[in-house]
Amino acid sequence: MDPCVEMSEEETPRVAYILDPVLTSICDCVRIIKHRTSLTHGLVTAYNLMEKMQVIPSVPATEAQIRMFHSEEYINFLKRAVADEENKEEDRYGLGFDCPVLSNMWKIASYLAGSSLTAANVLVEGKAKVVINWCGGWHHAQRDMASGFCYVNDIVLAIQQLRTKFDKVLYIDLDVHHGDGVESAFLDCPKVMTLSLHLFEPGFFPGTGGNNEVHLSRKGQYSSINAPYKAAITDKQFIYLFESLLRDVYEVFSPDVVVCQCGGDALSGDPLGGANITEVAYQSCIRNVLGLNKPTLILGGGGYNRVNTAKCWTVITATVLGIKQLPSEIPEHKYFPVYGPSFELEITPSLRKSENTLKSLNDLIHKIQGQIKQVSVVSPEVDVYEFIC
Repeated sequence: MDPCVEMSEEETPRVAYILDPVLTSICDCVRIIKHRTSLTHGLVTAYNLMEKMQVIPSVPATEAQIRMFHSEEYINFLKRAVADEENKEEDRYGLGFDCPVLSNMWKIASYLAGSSLTAANVLVEGKAKVVINWCGGWHHAQRDMASGFCYVNDIVLAIQQLRTKFDKVLYIDLDVHHGDGVESAFLDCPKVMTLSLHLFEPGFFPGTGGNNEVHLSRKGQYSSINAPYKAAITDKQFIYLFESLLRDVYEVFSPDVVVCQCGGDALSGDPLGGANITEVAYQSCIRNVLGLNKPTLILGGGGYNRVNTAKCWTVITATVLGIKQLPSEIPEHKYFPVYGPSFELEITPSLRKSENTLKSLNDLIHKIQGQIKQVSVVSPEVDVYEFIC
């Protein structure tokens, strides 16, 4: 008997889940997230969630598909780059310290890009209402360079693919780091709105995403909304900030499809984070996103405490399926030992005091709401944005 508490069948959206053994192997070999993908798939399976979804194998992206965003020069470099071999061009293309050249660079790029293109196609073809791809979400990669562990921007490619059917796309970024690669790609496109909630302080990567960084498309419409918070933000504060902005953005922009990046590095205990939220905040945000009742693509992203990230993404998967609560005890499965010593699904916040206050959040919300009100309605005939739009 399944112990999960579920919604009725009428309330539960059709859900697809991207799962592919080659893709899993590739993600598991990326050093900074080593084995995170297998942990996630393993825990989702252990909670009997996989059987409730349509499992879709990933199709690797073609060179022509990746060229829809990335430059020819960058693609050619990825195709010829060799691991552990000195190359003077590495710096030019953002490869080095945080984006080391890996074996089979082109294969990695094509599979990572292909996973989100596959997911986007499921929505385009109407095969599901929600698609989950925990192998996607590489939001820092730029058109002609790698950045922040990201070699290819699968999100930009997926949004482009979604726009072959859906007119307007709302992109939401919950990663602790600013979604700079996606934002910069669509600055001149009034048909794509980006909303990024992220930690912003001196020296914190990527150093962009301040609330004063207001971007206008060529038609004078705001194309990006940034909500920079301070260190150690809590669940309650994060949920308050998100809920205060989402409805206004939705009502003004009126998207036809939503893409939500759920990078797990805002979780308490993340070595590269600085926030202090738990799976509770992510779960609340996803419920609000699903409440918009639009076709939705849910992606992974950061998350460098691999155990906590696997827990969080499993909870989000259950939430998408309409399951209100999973059993606290981690089920026994192949990766069971890594969840010790507590073997509990819940993530515990740290005792660090939040640098955010109700006043600072309200000031931020008030300023952003003023920006949102200036988002103009784009007339149907305006779609002359060559390059990315």
